[in-house]
Order: sequence, then C-alpha cells, then structure tokens
Amino acid sequence: MAPPLLTGERLVVFLFAARVAQAAPARLAAPLAALAAAALAVELAADDASSPLRRFRTRPGASSGILLGATTLPSVMLSRLIQLSRVLPADPSGNEEFAYLEMQYWRSPSNGISNCFKYGSLSVVLYVMAHLWSFILKTGGGPVAITNMVYLLCHGVAAVILIKHILVKFPSCSSFGEALLVSSGLVLYFGDMLAHTLSKMEFSVSSEAFIHTPGTRSDMATIIQGILLGIFLLPLIYKSALQVWDYCRTQGKQHTQVVEEHTRKRIGSVVFYLSLLVVLLFLVPSWTHLVQDLKVHPFIWIVTYMCTDSHERLALCAYWICVIYASVRRFYSISKQSKTERILLRKYYHLVAVLIFSPAVIFQPAFLDLAFGAAFGVFLILEMIRIWEIYPLGHVVHQFMNAFTDHRDSEILIVSHFSLLLGCALPKWMSSGLNDRPLAPFAGILSLGIGDTMASMIGYKYGVLRWSKTGKKTIEGTAAGITSVLAACSILVSLLASSGYILSHCDIDWIIGGIYSTA
Repeated sequence: MAPPLLTGERLVVFLFAARVAQAAPARLAAPLAALAAAALAVELAADDASSPLRRFRTRPGASSGILLGATTLPSVMLSRLIQLSRVLPADPSGNEEFAYLEMQYWRSPSNGISNCFKYGSLSVVLYVMAHLWSFILKTGGGPVAITNMVYLLCHGVAAVILIKHILVKFPSCSSFGEALLVSSGLVLYFGDMLAHTLSKMEFSVSSEAFIHTPGTRSDMATIIQGILLGIFLLPLIYKSALQVWDYCRTQGKQHTQVVEEHTRKRIGSVVFYLSLLVVLLFLVPSWTHLVQDLKVHPFIWIVTYMCTDSHERLALCAYWICVIYASVRRFYSISKQSKTERILLRKYYHLVAVLIFSPAVIFQPAFLDLAFGAAFGVFLILEMIRIWEIYPLGHVVHQFMNAFTDHRDSEILIVSHFSLLLGCALPKWMSSGLNDRPLAPFAGILSLGIGDTMASMIGYKYGVLRWSKTGKKTIEGTAAGITSVLAACSILVSLLASSGYILSHCDIDWIIGGIYSTA
C-alpha cells in the first residue's frame, strides 16, 4: 500500500513554509519552494520499502521527517531576513548584516537540497539557476558570483558527507530529518567560522573577493564560537594523540591483556584531559586573537565580564544553582523509585527550563547568551566523557544520564538534553541585535517549556484521537500545546509591557520604522 501524500506533519510544514515564503521577495522565496519540492520527493521515496535509504538505521518509531528537517533552517533564516528588512529603514547600518545573512540563507538551502539530488534533480537545477541569477543581478557577474557559487557548493558537499557520517557512525540515534537538520546547522556554523577566519588572513588576492563578512562582531559571540570550535576539534586531537601513544607503546615491552586494558583506560583518560587543556588554554585563545584581535585570554574575559554588574549576575548564578540542584535531586530520586513514565519525567525538566531561563531573558539577556554557550560546551564535554568512559567521571555520568533515557535515546548517543538546550538558546541567539519582536527571545522557552510539556502531559493522560494510525501524537495534546503557548504569550506580553522590557530591549524606533516600511 502506497504511503499517503498528505499527512499532518507535512501539512503543518507546508503551511509554515508557505507563510514565510509569501512574506518574502520572490528571489528569496524561490529556493525555499524548490527545496520543499525536492525534500517532499525524497521523503515519499524514503517511505517506500525498496528505497536505498533503508540501508541506514534510523531512530525506531520516528517518521523520516526529511521535509521538516530540510526546510526548518532555511525558513528560520528567511524569517530573520524578513525581520531585518522591516527595521532597515530605521537603521541603515544593518545593511551589512543583512547582506551576509542573505548569503548564509542561500547556503542553508544548498545544504539540504544537495542531499535531495537523486530524487529532486529538477528542483536542484531550478535552485542553482535562481541562486546564480540572483547574484548576477546583484553583482553584475564576474569573480564574486562565481566564488560565491563555489563556496555554496562546498557547503552542500560538506553537508552530504556529514549526514552520511552521522547516520553510519550513530545508528538508531536520529531520524533522517534530525540528521539533516544537525548536519546543515553544523556546516553552516563552521562555514561561518571559516569565513571569519579567512577574512582575517592576508592572501595575494584580497580576502574580500573570496568572502565578505560583517565588520562588527561582539567579543562574546567570538568567544562562544571559539570555545565551541575547540570542543568540536577535541575528538580529532584526542584520537590523534591516542594513535601516537599506541604506536610508541607497541615499540616497548608487552604486558598481559588485563594489565594492558586497565593501563590503556587510565592513559586514555590522561590523554583526554591533556587534550582538553591544550584546546582551552592554547587553541581557543589563538583563534579568538586571530579573528577578533582579543588581547586577553577568553576565560579572563569571562571572569572580568562576570565581575561587571556582579551583584545581579552572581545572584542569577546562585538562583540557577539552587533550582538545578533541587530539581535534579528530586527528579533523579523519582526516576529510581517510581514508575513514572520517562517521557513525562523528562518534561518536568522543560518546566525547569522555564524557571531558569525566563528571568535571565528579562534581566540579563546578554549574560544568558554566554551561559547558553558555556552550558552547551559543558554538555559536549560530558557526553564525550560518557561515550569514551573517561576515568573517573565516565561511569558516573552514564549512570546519571541513563536514569532519564527512553526509546528516543540510544546507548551510543544521548541527545535529549542537547535538544532542550539548543531549542531554548537558538531563538535567543538569533534575536540578538536588530529585533522588533519582543517575544522572539522567548520562542524556544515557550514552545518547549510550556507548549511541548502540556502537549505531552495532556496527550498522554487524556489523548484519544490520533493524528495517524501509526503515530502517537493526539489531537487533544496538540490543542493543549497550542492553547497553553497562546495563553503564556498573552500573560508574558502584559508582564513585559508593564515592566518596561519592551521599550528597553526592543528599540521603539525600529518598531515604528518596521511598521511604516510595511504599511
């Protein structure tokens, strides 16, 4: 029996993408439409039992999600472009940021559409033609347009290689759509790092002819990006150091197998911690100095920043520690002693995220950006320690994390905490700078902390009508999620307006300028 063409998920994705494309210029909406068509073709083919994609093992019980994974990042970036276009009349200095973000937008569809080449070749051709025509109109052709095309295609090739690596090395850890979204995001993020790095280097040909990046960038954004760059390079450095050690050890005296295994784990742990120190103490400051010309070590900069307005920031840190300690201790005890469903237990952490992040968005939004980056870096390091069983924390971290896992996680990789953190952090990071939507920084907190939690709880306890015969999502849960978010937004807007947050964090000139530009 052929899979149905129209499902609830596809309908929601198309409505969202169509609404975004309708508000955008035709030259920017065209690649999103081509990507959606190609992604739909791939998703329909993946549902077929004879599809070559079946050789990959995806997360059990999850739909392919290719259409959602391919269109999410471009739709979000196009929404950001539309938002910037509204406030540009009131702040012409944002033209440089708009131009760079537009280039990033073109790269994000290329990452997704390159994975759809086999089944969406016509859409790929249309996308490439639209991209080339757009740059010819803007630049008049020549080396700039060709260079941008080559750079864009490199993004697509890198995304194809990365998504295949994720599906092969981490089987049953994600759906196709989740792997596509992660690979596209990583390639775009590291492509931005590469662009900023190359723009600071001197070539025989002007670096601006190769890639142009915004001239202004905050020290905090550079430090966050540098720390994440170093942590992502840590596995490469660690594995290379282990190979060197193994080679040197084979030249020496052989030991018994038991002693060999015990010694290898201890030495591997030492090598890991040394590699981590090299990354944080030498690699990260070297990159931040190159890109931002930062004179002090990033950690010294962070300490100095913490000491500025120290009372409020240290009080916020103390509040975070108390909430995290109380919730982790309580929920961990419940997970060991009760029969509460793991999915419901994990939703309690979503409510904790609302308690943790909401005050920070209102009172210390810049400090929250730094805290999000630090928390993501710590999560990455702890996951590496858990996977590689680094002594003495590996077993402890695995035992703790295993108390909150369910069928959505695997023994190889646990990603639930990453999803929650990034879901709250990305809207906050993307709304920094020019912003005429006061609720934009709260988007992840409201949707995950309140909407997703209420949808799961109501759907689990009272859900009867299911969206599909094979899925577990219920209409009652969806209605509860939408209603709870709308109610939370209404209450939050009133609180923000009465507290003066809207006037202090969303420049009224940008809002008025955006209104006049769209009138």
